[in-house]
Amino acid sequence: MLERSHIQSSGFQNVGPAGARTGFELRIRQPNYRSSRLSLIEGVDLVVDGISYPAEQNRIRVGGHEYSHAEMAEETEARLYVGTFFTVIVPKSGGLAPGVHHVASSIRFRHPYFPPQFQPVFVRSERHATIIVP
Repeated sequence: MLERSHIQSSGFQNVGPAGARTGFELRIRQPNYRSSRLSLIEGVDLVVDGISYPAEQNRIRVGGHEYSHAEMAEETEARLYVGTFFTVIVPKSGGLAPGVHHVASSIRFRHPYFPPQFQPVFVRSERHATIIVP
């Protein structure tokens, strides 16, 4: 079951083999009140413990498929449904240290029915999340 916060406490973990971590990933609940195409997300910027990880360097995983920032803009088939999640994959040599981290996200969303001058819409969330040693 997904949590109310956009940033989910489960799914926050390092990626890559132990001793050679290549980054970390964060699970985010679909923040819109209705389903939308992946191409309507302009990016997901993260800040972990005060360090920024801009959307342009991150990858997004939806339903087992990974997309770069540029690929997301072109993706017209993948959808984010209400009550689902996507994963943000952040490259960071060594990953994050085990323990509690302050995590903030800023999702840039476009709505096809909003006038251009009111876009993108920013959906922000923050919380503490824990990386445990596997």
